[in-house]
Amino acid sequence: MDRYPPIAEHGLIGDLQTAALVSSRGVIDWFAAPRFDSPSVFAALLDHDHGGHFMFAPQNGEAVCRQLYYPDTALLVTRFMSPEGVGEVIDCMPPDTALTPTDRHAVMRLVRAVRGTVRFALECRPRFDYGRAGHDLDLTPEAAVFRAPAQTGYLQATFPLRRDGRDVRSEITLQAGQTAATVFTVCDTGGEPPAPVTLEELTDRLFVVGEFWQSWLRTSRYRGRWPAMVNRSAITLKLLTYAPTGAPVAAATMGLPEQVGGERNWDYRYTWVRDGSLSVRALLDLGFTDEAARFTRWLGDRMRDRADAPGERLQIMYRVDGDPDIPEETLDHFEGYRGSAPVRAGNAAMDQLQLDIYGEALYALSEGREVGSQTGYHGWKGLASTLDWLATTWDRPDEGIWETRGGRKDFTYSRVMCWVAFDRGLRLAREFSRPADISGWTAARDAILEQVMERGWNDKEQALVQHYDGHVLDASLLLIPRVGFLAPQSPGWLSTLDAMDRTLVSDSLVYRYDPTASPDGLRGSEGTFSLCTFLYVDALARAGRVRQARYAFEKMQTYANHVGLFAEEIGPSGEQLGNFPQAFTHLSLIMAATTLDDALDRVQA
Repeated sequence: MDRYPPIAEHGLIGDLQTAALVSSRGVIDWFAAPRFDSPSVFAALLDHDHGGHFMFAPQNGEAVCRQLYYPDTALLVTRFMSPEGVGEVIDCMPPDTALTPTDRHAVMRLVRAVRGTVRFALECRPRFDYGRAGHDLDLTPEAAVFRAPAQTGYLQATFPLRRDGRDVRSEITLQAGQTAATVFTVCDTGGEPPAPVTLEELTDRLFVVGEFWQSWLRTSRYRGRWPAMVNRSAITLKLLTYAPTGAPVAAATMGLPEQVGGERNWDYRYTWVRDGSLSVRALLDLGFTDEAARFTRWLGDRMRDRADAPGERLQIMYRVDGDPDIPEETLDHFEGYRGSAPVRAGNAAMDQLQLDIYGEALYALSEGREVGSQTGYHGWKGLASTLDWLATTWDRPDEGIWETRGGRKDFTYSRVMCWVAFDRGLRLAREFSRPADISGWTAARDAILEQVMERGWNDKEQALVQHYDGHVLDASLLLIPRVGFLAPQSPGWLSTLDAMDRTLVSDSLVYRYDPTASPDGLRGSEGTFSLCTFLYVDALARAGRVRQARYAFEKMQTYANHVGLFAEEIGPSGEQLGNFPQAFTHLSLIMAATTLDDALDRVQA
């Protein structure tokens, strides 16, 4: 535990193209550049000795630490309290508001003594290309320059730096009211060095960053009961979105385990059609129409890319720039978080067949019509071509939403979302009077509903189950009432919800499914899935079980970390597991909050 802090003991900073994690001890132990999906510069979270880190903290290791965000911003404050003095580190990354890709990214760190005397220590030990690329160090009066073959890092400071081998160490003692600062800039090797900085300039930049976030958040129209959690989730989604394209990544990190010591260690720094599509409704509910419109355009481009191509018309995930090539490799030189190996970069699930993505894509495009995200003629032709193709290909086994590696099955959720694809396609065709095979799409939609209710229903469980001819429950089906496949208070759905209560819910926390009853091709177990818990809240509220929904929602909030962030899962001891923070969890929190607010308003009215 001394080598690897708990996953939850981190805050997130970012500049809308990449992001970094800062531990509650003042250590940046994850940072990749120039994009979310680039090789790491600091990755001590995956290998303490060889991953690289950037530490700026008091030398008094016994100081009590508190970490918080400055209200309604992505300015992260790490405060250290000891009898000798109180000091704090303020971390941020200036957002690139130009919305153009750049190779230059900066991490700003300001330190100050609040009371007494605080002696700060600095260590900057970058390890480029996942620790595989060596570097040379040039120490000049202006900066410490770390030169690797492909990238160069510049560490500038308002106090002297000294060499420690190929890395940098330094100390500075501050009295109450005194401030110092550093900025670490990484760019392609051969690029122009950053301009000299002063303490006054860096302090001013800090205020500009804070004002950027507060100004952005003021456009939110959320006025519900949980503004702190919803606002923090909105900022987190924004931090995890690649501004040049509008595509959100699933998480800021790779390789963090779903079970410590296990093999479920995936790379989540890519854009899943599923996650991004569901985010459109959450963004629109908050009033962030620009963000919703930009992702629907990105999604429309992906559909046009392969509108008339042979084979699948969509891939389940892409890089943030739309590149479909995401080969998976294992980083065998990394020991993994607390020995959780292998550490994977890239994601082989890109080649999986997951038919649900067509439904989520059409769901997003349908919701996007609220902000004028109507496809043009050629865009509609591509969309219609995709649905024409799907009308003859939907009835196939696939790997399912959870990307299991245990073979293809007839997953019920995949069929439900194919129904959504045709249902939303028909709505769009009628609303905008577009040419479409109305009869063919209608026949496919109706055939799917009949098949799901006949083959996906299990009489013993009195519920819709994970896959045909099975008996295992699956929390993905909690989306059924939201997408309108069944009415939220219909007998069949309420019976399914009751079955999930019995088998998947543990003190309001929800498991995805039982891997022992439905083998997924992977060793080990996992915790409750935070996304599914918020989907459960959403389904309960729609079912009229408002008191139970509010209890589950507010109980789940107690599992957030100290700054309101969620990883992918909650482990058996209440610890957060998996990649961090997870965008899907935060968007489902927003969805649950807005649905529950509406339900409570109706009850109170």
